[in-house]
Amino acid sequence: MGSMDDCPRKPSQSAMRSRITVLLLLVSTNLVSYFLFSGGGGGGGEHLRDSGAVLLRELNRTQSQLAESQSQVEMLNQRLSTANSLLETLLADLGQGHRQAVPEQDLATWAAQLTGELKLAVGPHKLPLGYTPNLGSDELYPVLGTACRRFQDELVQYMTYEVGGECPSDEAFAQRLMLKGCEPLPRRRCHPKSPAGYVEPTPFPQSLWSIPPDTSITWDAYTCKNYACLVNRNKEKGSYDCKDCFDLGGREKGRWLYGNSELDYGIDEVLELKRGSIRIGLDIGGGTGSFAARMRERNVTIVTSTMNFNGPFNSFIASRGLVPLHISVAHRLPFYDGTLDIVHSMHVLSNWIPDAMLEFALFDIYRVLRPGGLFWLDHFFCLGAQLNATYAPMFERIGFKKLRWYAGRKLDRGLEKNEWYLSALLEKPLT
Repeated sequence: MGSMDDCPRKPSQSAMRSRITVLLLLVSTNLVSYFLFSGGGGGGGEHLRDSGAVLLRELNRTQSQLAESQSQVEMLNQRLSTANSLLETLLADLGQGHRQAVPEQDLATWAAQLTGELKLAVGPHKLPLGYTPNLGSDELYPVLGTACRRFQDELVQYMTYEVGGECPSDEAFAQRLMLKGCEPLPRRRCHPKSPAGYVEPTPFPQSLWSIPPDTSITWDAYTCKNYACLVNRNKEKGSYDCKDCFDLGGREKGRWLYGNSELDYGIDEVLELKRGSIRIGLDIGGGTGSFAARMRERNVTIVTSTMNFNGPFNSFIASRGLVPLHISVAHRLPFYDGTLDIVHSMHVLSNWIPDAMLEFALFDIYRVLRPGGLFWLDHFFCLGAQLNATYAPMFERIGFKKLRWYAGRKLDRGLEKNEWYLSALLEKPLT
């Protein structure tokens, strides 16, 4: 007998289905090829073209929808930007209101903590009954630098004295407070120490170039105890403000008499530019007042601002018959807008002042000058890289008209350290 393997097998159902599927695919492929590559069927090409047109219309419609969606997105972005701007404005207004409220609360709290002479000096003080000037308030506030609140311990020390008695010898301490921004200082009800053996000033005009007697001031606040010491200290080693400017018989007496059309300008040539219209002005950081003295000889009144570092500068200026003004370079100039004919500054306005503070100071000079007034910038010190990168653009922003502008290397070490001086005559425009 043969085995079962010898008998023919009947195909399974799965195999049958696979064979039928292959057969149908073969037939379908042949039919598609027939319609694609022959004109048979009476219009197969037209059917293909119709399908392409439908597809193109769908693509165009989709593109149109995409463009419409993009437009809506842009509109939403604009609305979002507007909403953000409104929100920022609202937050800024809220912050401004908060900033306006907080200082008032802080000031009230600070003032409530004060006692004694300081509390009386800070105020405020009620106006007398029945007196209602156009001040917008029934109270009068003494002038006091806002920064004084940051240094309350020092301020209390400054305001500790016997009322009606002699003031403490604290000139250096007071000036340090001023440089910290506590300027102006509060008024005090005490008497500054009077010098022993006081002698009356030298008559004018001899006083312009006369060194006053040593008994004209007290010397407690200074290293030198007489004017001879101040005159001779230019021979000593060390750094001093206005090192040789107390020597009125030396280099000081020749300043500004002659110009060289570069860094040094003569007073007469500067005055000639305005032909008699320069009458009043300010010298910022004017040392012992020699610039004001030269101008006074030409019937021009100059106020000299200075501090008393390393010497009695304000007293010395006053002894010459000139007007001193004891303020720092950070102080707003105490003159009304457009009132001065000329502002001069030598050495003091230089790169040691932080840029932002310097720009505020220069705008303040512009403010107090009348239209056509002159700003005489005398030996402004800076480094070569700073001149064009920082200071020239700064003066352009302020808006002065340049009448003269000259920069030259500092002769003693300018080549080695790239140090420069700038001298300029600048005019405030008439319009």
